[in-house]
Parts: sequence; structure tokens; C-alpha cells
Amino acid sequence: MRLPDPPLLLITDRKQAVRPLDEVLAAAFAAGCRWASLREKDLPAAEQAALARALLPLARSFGAMLTLHGQPELAAEAGLDGVHLPEGGDVSHARAVLGPGALVGLSLHRPGVADPAADYVIAAPVFLTQSKPGYGPALGHAGLAAMVAAAGRPVIALGGIAPQQVPGCLTAGAAGIAVMGGVMRASDPGADVRELFASMKRPAGVSSGRPG
Repeated sequence: MRLPDPPLLLITDRKQAVRPLDEVLAAAFAAGCRWASLREKDLPAAEQAALARALLPLARSFGAMLTLHGQPELAAEAGLDGVHLPEGGDVSHARAVLGPGALVGLSLHRPGVADPAADYVIAAPVFLTQSKPGYGPALGHAGLAAMVAAAGRPVIALGGIAPQQVPGCLTAGAAGIAVMGGVMRASDPGADVRELFASMKRPAGVSSGRPG
């Protein structure tokens, strides 16, 4: 399956969000985001599924995809577009549960060949991040390039990525960018998403004009 266009993935974290999740997603979708993934693993399974079902019509109204960081069975129960699995997750099982048309991704934290049945992999953390303190070491652009070279699948860069760092990630070979805390914590999520999109079109080494 092709990645959503544009290849910007917004991962949710309601604990960091300064606005209700539906408002954050609505602002991001209105700004052009077409891919979000629900990552609320602390919730019981039934509550995750209920939240996903509540947010799905919003995604559909913008023509956006909504996936789940979690169990494929929950994604199927909620009628979502796919699932993102942790490193070592069973992609074949997810395909069996969700069907061949689902978007299935996998996390990687070090260079290595990804399961060829995965549609994409997330490489993380590219930089140290407030969202997951203690995760690391950070890959940096060089480590991200090594991940891209080894994975054999499209690589989405995640972890502490501010707009000014996006061009370097794309130059390193990333197929797209994933963000979480920065947009969740933003008072104007739509403005943050628009700046990320602008950075995706900006050559490496050209400043966004925003402080680092």
C-alpha cells in the first residue's frame, strides 16, 4: 500500500494534548494532515476501541486515514485503516486480521532489515524527545540514513523532530515524518502542521526562521 499523501503521521497522546483530541485532529486535518494514529495504550482495550470509533468519522470527513498503535484486533473492531506494531510485531498476523488492504507499520530502533510484509517502518528516536524521555540513544541524521539503507521499506522518521530538522531527515532518505508531542502540546495544532508541511518542501540547510 502507498503511504498517505502527504507522508506526515500525527500520533496521538491525550495526556500531552492541551486541547481535546477531536479538536487537535480536526485542526491537523484542516491544515492538510491525512494520516493519524491513535496511541493511547494506557486505556483499556474497550476504551481504545470506543475512542477510535468516535474519531473515525472525523478522519473520514477529511479523507484522512486513521490507524492504531496497538493490537490489530482492536483496529479491526473499530473499523480503522490499519495498525502500527512495536519492534518484533507479527506483521503476517496483522495482515490476517485486517486484510490485505490495511496499512501495517512496524517500529525499528536500530538498523536492520524490516519485515517485507510491512508497508513502512518508523525509525525512532531520531532526536531526543520530551514525549519519551529516556528513549535513545538518538539516531541523528546519520543513524537515520543507516536505518533507511538497511530497512528495505519506506522509513518514517520520529522523535523530537521540529520543522527545522525535517529537511535533513528527508535528505537522509526518510519517506515521511511522524510527530506527536509537539503538535499535541501546541496551542494552534494547525499552525504547527502547516509549518511542518512547509519544512517538507524546504531544502536541507535552509532555516525555517523558527528557533531551534
